[in-house]
Amino acid sequence: MGPVKRVLLGSAAGIIAAAGAQAADLPVKAKPVEYVKVCSLYGAGFWYVPGTDTCIKIGAYAKLQTEYNMAATGPFMLGGASGTPGLADAGGRNTRTDTSPFTFNNRGIMSFDIRTQTEYGTLRSYADGGVQYQGTDVWNAGGGQNAANTFFNSRAFIQFAGFTAGRMRSFFDLYFQGAYAFAGQRFGNDTSPNGIIGIAYTWQFGGGLSASLSLEDNSQAANGRGRSTVNLSSPALSLSTTGTFNDKGVEFFDPVINLRLDQAWGFVGASAALHDASGGYYTNGTVIGGCAGVGTGASTAANQVLESCGHPGDKFGWAATAAFLVNNPFGLQGDTIAGQAVWSVGAAGYAVPQNAPSVFFNSGLNLGLGFINEGIFTNGSNVELTTVWSFNAMYEHRWDPKWRTSLYGGMFGVQYDGAASAAICNAFGPLVGGAAPAGNGIVGVNRTAAFNCSPNWSMSEVGTRTMWNPVPDLDVGVDFVWYHVNTAFGGSVLNLTSPVGAKPAGLYGVSNQDALGAVFRIQRNFLY
Repeated sequence: MGPVKRVLLGSAAGIIAAAGAQAADLPVKAKPVEYVKVCSLYGAGFWYVPGTDTCIKIGAYAKLQTEYNMAATGPFMLGGASGTPGLADAGGRNTRTDTSPFTFNNRGIMSFDIRTQTEYGTLRSYADGGVQYQGTDVWNAGGGQNAANTFFNSRAFIQFAGFTAGRMRSFFDLYFQGAYAFAGQRFGNDTSPNGIIGIAYTWQFGGGLSASLSLEDNSQAANGRGRSTVNLSSPALSLSTTGTFNDKGVEFFDPVINLRLDQAWGFVGASAALHDASGGYYTNGTVIGGCAGVGTGASTAANQVLESCGHPGDKFGWAATAAFLVNNPFGLQGDTIAGQAVWSVGAAGYAVPQNAPSVFFNSGLNLGLGFINEGIFTNGSNVELTTVWSFNAMYEHRWDPKWRTSLYGGMFGVQYDGAASAAICNAFGPLVGGAAPAGNGIVGVNRTAAFNCSPNWSMSEVGTRTMWNPVPDLDVGVDFVWYHVNTAFGGSVLNLTSPVGAKPAGLYGVSNQDALGAVFRIQRNFLY
C-alpha cells in the first residue's frame, strides 16, 4: 500500500471515529408531549382529559347579594327564613331588637361537567359545590342576626341512556321566574336554585317533543317537596315557635310526569305529580284506651306518640302545572315573555316553597297572618287536604347588549274546606274569659269576641329588575318588589298572651299587610 493511500485511509478512519463520538454525546430524543386538546363535541369550555376520550368543563361563579327589608329567602311576612318549617320570621316584627332589615348572601361555587361518548349515547356526570356565607334575619336569644359559613351544593347527577339520577332539577318544574328576578320566589316552587333528589327517564320523540317520568323526594329533607300534615289536637301551630308536623313516615318518592315541546321560539309544557299527605298518629293528653301519647315534640318519654293511639286513613294529594316561554315576542329581538300556573290539593310544596305559619307584625299591635299546610286532621278525624294554587309571569326587555329590564308578578292562594276551617278556628283557643275548645289551641293565642273565622288567604307581588352587563359574564343588578298579604281572619282581634320576641302581649288587630323590598347583586360567571 502506497504512502498516499495509507494517509487517505487513516484520515477516513479518523473522521468516522470523531463522528461516532459526537453521535454518542447527542441527547436521547424525548417522547412527544401530549398536549391538552379542545373537545368541540359539547360546546365551549370542554377539553379532553389527557390519555382518555373523556371531556371535562370546569366552571365557577362568585356572588355577593344584599337584601333590604327582605329575608334571605323571601319577604319578612312569609316566615321560615331559616328554612325551618313552622318558624315564624322574627324579622317582620318591626322592633329594634328583632328586626334586621339588612341581610346578605356571599357565595363561591365551582362546577364540573364530565362527558364521554358511549355506544348508548353520552355518559354525563355533573356536580357543583362551594362555600356560602349567609347573614339571616332569624331571631336568636341575644337579638340581631345569625350568620353561617356553610357548604353549598345544588347539583350532583348522572345522565346516561335517557336516565337522570341524583340531585337534579325537578321534572315537575318548567319555567323559573328566578332567572328574571333576584327576590326570593314564593309564587311557585321551582327547584332550580337548590335541586331535588330523584331519578327520571326521558323519551325524545323528535321535533323537540319529549316526555319524562321521575320519582322525586317528597320528604322534609332539605329542598324536598315537604311534608306538612298537621294534627291540630296537639299544639302544632304557633305564631312564634317551630310548629310540629304530624306526618306518616316517608314510604316512597313522589311520581312525576312531564310533557314539553321545545322549539327555537321557546317552549310549552305540562306536568303532574302525586304526593303522600297522610297523617301520623292521633294524640291524647291522658291514658285513654291504652293511648298515652301527648304530642310529637321533643324526644322525651312524655312526648312520644304511641302506636296504640291509632291514626287517620292514608290520603294522597296531587299537583298539576302548565307553563310557556316565548323568545323574541312582538318581533323584539332579545325579549322574553313567560308564565306558569300550579294547582295542588294536598301537595302544597309544588305550588309554594313555604309550609309554615306566615306572620307579619306591623308597627304597633297589628298583624297579618295565614297558615300553609297540605293536610289538617284532629284526633279521630280524617285528613282534610288543603288546596293551594299559584301563578307567576314575567316580561323582560333588552334595551341593548348591556342592559335589560324585567317586570314580573305572581300570586298564591290557600283554601281550606269546611272541616279543616272549623279545626283551625277552634285551635285559636278560648274566647277571652270563655271555655276552652276541644283542641289544645295555637300556642300563646286566644280569640276575642271579635273573631272572623276565615283561614283562607292569599298573597301577591309585583317587581322589577334591571341588569347591567358591562362585560360578558359579569352581572350587576338591582331588584325592587312589593308584596301584599290578603290576610286570613281579617277583621279579627286576637289576644296574644305570650310575648313574641320584643313584641308585647296584648290585643292585636288582624288586617291586610304590605311590604317593599330591594335586592342588589353582583356576580361573575365563568363557564357555569
